[in-house]
Amino acid sequence: MKNRIPARPLVPALAALGLLAAAACGAAPARPNILLVLVDDMGWSDIGCYGGEIPTPNLDALAAGGVRFTQFYNTARCSTTRASLLTGLYPHQAGMGYLDGLRKPGSKGTHGRLHERCVTMAEVLGAAGYHTSIVGKWHLGQQNGTPPWERGFQRTATTQFGELYFPKERSPEACKFVYLDGRKVPADLPEVGTGDWYATSMFTDWALKFVDDAKAKDKPFLLYFAHGAPHFPLKAPADVIAKYRGTYRAGWDKLREARHRRQIEMGIVDPKWPLSPRPADVPAWDDLDEADRDRFDAIMAVYAAMIDGIDRSVGRMVAGLRERGMLENTLILFLSDNGCNAEGGPRGITEGGPIGGPDSHVFLGMSWATLGNTPLRRYKHFTHEGGITTPLIAHWPASIPADRNGKLEHQPGHLIDVMATAVDITGALYPAEFQGRRILPMEGISLVPALHGKPLHRVKPIFWEHEGNRAIRSGAWKAVMKYRGEWELYQIPNDRTEQRNLIAEKPDLARLLIRQWNDWAATTFVDDWEGPARNDWGSEIRAAPDPAK
Repeated sequence: MKNRIPARPLVPALAALGLLAAAACGAAPARPNILLVLVDDMGWSDIGCYGGEIPTPNLDALAAGGVRFTQFYNTARCSTTRASLLTGLYPHQAGMGYLDGLRKPGSKGTHGRLHERCVTMAEVLGAAGYHTSIVGKWHLGQQNGTPPWERGFQRTATTQFGELYFPKERSPEACKFVYLDGRKVPADLPEVGTGDWYATSMFTDWALKFVDDAKAKDKPFLLYFAHGAPHFPLKAPADVIAKYRGTYRAGWDKLREARHRRQIEMGIVDPKWPLSPRPADVPAWDDLDEADRDRFDAIMAVYAAMIDGIDRSVGRMVAGLRERGMLENTLILFLSDNGCNAEGGPRGITEGGPIGGPDSHVFLGMSWATLGNTPLRRYKHFTHEGGITTPLIAHWPASIPADRNGKLEHQPGHLIDVMATAVDITGALYPAEFQGRRILPMEGISLVPALHGKPLHRVKPIFWEHEGNRAIRSGAWKAVMKYRGEWELYQIPNDRTEQRNLIAEKPDLARLLIRQWNDWAATTFVDDWEGPARNDWGSEIRAAPDPAK
């Protein structure tokens, strides 16, 4: 599998010039719509077209009619990924060096809100005449002064933090509201949705309403659809959960091996990359007793039902766009905000009942998250491949050549590239100033060449920092460090599962990459992480209380 990062500079103004030239010839092309579909805490291998056994026919069809990226990266966490996706900057540059609940006094990069030095894609495209809307999870500092309706989104049907699945359920008070065009509305009112709705479907209703609003205004649209699923607490309709009960009694060991085989057959995974070993904290499935097997099967059935709901939502969106004559010229991007979530530890969490119902509190846990990230190492929070790798499906019939349908794109990409891509294809102007504020230049490059099967020209490495975990990807090489651990070095084309640490063999290269990471951190508002370390499934490690106190 080749990892090519050749060179072609992005000049966003060319897109605008192309539109003007076409208009002068009397044949101005319609500006494309953009539909960004972001899911929450889903693993790289969970959907069918990336090797999963969960039936996802609509996502598979989207991939068959478009391009799948095999090395696309997020930032390892919810708020940080949302910040990068929407601004084209690294998280600390956008003010979101951590979740939106943490504001560090004196910090340059951890403000718990979107900083004034960034612009959102909605602000950029809205200024270019686009209809801009968002449905689903925001999680970008609403309580700290940056709600979506003040950062460029003209229509909103959103939750502040996510974690809303049913109109009446066990959930924190702040998660029991939907913000309709900025108005705080209790989730159980008919204005939000009719009947005993499930959020994935309810928000799809709103997404299609916003598409109709754009069509009525005769404007191209940017629609950001940020699913809460499959983030904990895992919840889904009982009849969908029932479809999957019993499926997962095969256990994570056999299912990981099966996913790995399918990934190799698809060409997503190179046969020379070994399946990462089952972590020591995860028990062998064959060692579990009958009660544990049934409980674990129930947990994974809920998770699979949530993925099922996402797939049906994508199917409804595609059908809705087709019915409206808008599918051909809509760029659809589907991706996840971080790797699969191991929080809850090897056993996961099951409280309340029934499991997956409105009154339950369920976490997937480390054992099933190891399946979700097949064949990669580690999870959400961490900057090893299992924490930062996302599926990315790109579908755009009007632009992606038909001979690219169903193809894999192996060139690395990152969330910072999505803003650059949007600017490139719409002819919008990314500003140096916005509303009297100086704006940082975007960090990414347009992915359009990759969509067309051509080389990208990335001249800078890709960087990560989250909770003290850090990484740099430069060409074939990746240096990575778990907080309070040691730097490691991997040659990714030969070792995507990060099994052979080459730092002792290539110390000079390692020193260069580490120096580049330090220079990047010093110039992008990255704070020294002062929080606790995390164990291998993402829970905080706190010092034991002093018995003398």
